[in-house]
Amino acid sequence: MAAVGCVLASAQTRESSQSNESTLDRYLARAVEPPVEYRALRHLEASNAHFHASAWMDAWTDYDHEHGFRYDVIAESGNGYIRSHVLRAALEGERNMWVSQEPQKASITLDNYSFEDRLTITEGLAALGITPRRKDMLLIDGTIYVRADDGELRRVEGRLSKTPSFWTRSVEISRRYERIAGVRVPVSIESTAHLLIAGRSTFTMTYRYESINGHKVDTTF
Repeated sequence: MAAVGCVLASAQTRESSQSNESTLDRYLARAVEPPVEYRALRHLEASNAHFHASAWMDAWTDYDHEHGFRYDVIAESGNGYIRSHVLRAALEGERNMWVSQEPQKASITLDNYSFEDRLTITEGLAALGITPRRKDMLLIDGTIYVRADDGELRRVEGRLSKTPSFWTRSVEISRRYERIAGVRVPVSIESTAHLLIAGRSTFTMTYRYESINGHKVDTTF
């Protein structure tokens, strides 16, 4: 009986500890993960209603510790300006970010953000407010949505804390994440930019992973 009592007491202690742990604590415990080596086919689209212009692009993207980030455009169509100044520029910007070793500057951690538990849970996801500690085009002022039971990041929504140029009034961002082959990876990015002259412009990018950390996968989101 004493042994059973000890087991029950231990279980109750664990449950009490888990209940006292906040959603933010659960998220922060798994917020930082090492860079993922991967190969993914990305589909990018962008459009501007004011100029009735649009374009799309498909590109293989790879990242590994030895060679960094690379991309290879395999198909594209549509407005030439959008293809070069928006779609290809997005891939080139990501390449430059890795060359400059800046990914950590964009991570959603206490180094870059202050957090607010908004105490709302919808469909198993809890909302945490995020406020950048500095104005930076890599940081978002908005909300992250994490699984309430374990703090797993599923979605990020908000506005860039610093716009890319004088001509850009605001940029709204939505990113979605999944855990594949045991690691968290982005599966889609959507953004809407409000420009002084051109008006509303949209951008989307989706990922189909072929391999993650050396493991073959086949996913479509």
